Amino acid sequence: MRKLLLIYTGGTIGMITNAQTGALESFDFDHLYAHIPELKRFDLDIHVKSFDIPLDSSELGMTHWQELATWISTAYQDFDGFVILHGTDTMAYTASALSFMLQGLQKPIVFTGSQLPIGIIRTDGKENLITAIEIAVATEANGQPILQEVAVYFEYALFRANRSSKISAHQFEAFAAPNYPLLAKAGVQIEWFKERLFRTSLPTLQANLSLSNEVLMWRLFPGMPVHTYEKALHFPEVKILVIETFGAGNAFSNPSFQSALQRFIAAGGKVLNITQCQSGAVKQGAYQTSTFFEKIGVISGEDLTAEAALTKCMYALANVPATELASFLSTPVVGELTRVNS
Repeated sequence: MRKLLLIYTGGTIGMITNAQTGALESFDFDHLYAHIPELKRFDLDIHVKSFDIPLDSSELGMTHWQELATWISTAYQDFDGFVILHGTDTMAYTASALSFMLQGLQKPIVFTGSQLPIGIIRTDGKENLITAIEIAVATEANGQPILQEVAVYFEYALFRANRSSKISAHQFEAFAAPNYPLLAKAGVQIEWFKERLFRTSLPTLQANLSLSNEVLMWRLFPGMPVHTYEKALHFPEVKILVIETFGAGNAFSNPSFQSALQRFIAAGGKVLNITQCQSGAVKQGAYQTSTFFEKIGVISGEDLTAEAALTKCMYALANVPATELASFLSTPVVGELTRVNS
């Protein structure tokens, strides 16, 4: 019998209506089968682990990512797959972070959640959970897991975790991965697109749990008061600045903005350029307004999502030598970016 570890962090999926008060409350996942009897039809040994206090995903951060990664790395040899129930708002951040922290995966880690509580009749939570479990224990004919990476399953679609973003607060189709196609699609059968799946070159799991939050993000906008933002840009308190630029990596030619970046880089900081657009990639130098970035050594983030860019920077600062940061940030590590400018 295959063994699955189901981890509950909190979020909408774990809510159920109190019959006496009518209020939504977190239900006890130790009684999972009573709430979702369909799970009994799986020939699985399901173990449940939960945060002591279920958290809204807005409350989750680095320490929680490290806790999840520790749980999985510790239990890695004992289970065939892992499903993490997580609030949707920051799911893409947590899932992206784990993809960097747990390299060398040869087993699946599937994140899922819901837009409606599992105690609501029209909930999307039951289907999301049941299918996420089915995906997490799916095997090839030789018994090897089909999925061997961190993924997000939501509303019939399986996405690579570090390519995903939440795109809707009210639609069941809450997630998308605009720059990478689906890994699988759930219909009558689960249709796998196996040529898109990530396979590690590492022989065993490498759990690197250290992270650094010495990262700052600027989302550029017309008329941005650079002098206000610049007050927070001090190396070494900030070691990497992520800038979300216009279109294919473009920015205004504001002298204060350009001087701030030059001073930061000269002091030892790194600047990573990603696009504000939902799809597409940075192409520095393609337009006059981005040639300045090329001259001063700004790193192209290619088609990184904001979630992947931030978590990759947090991982890199804690695990990669300073002399190798630029190369690491611009190179695919776990399938998180496509080299479009090489």
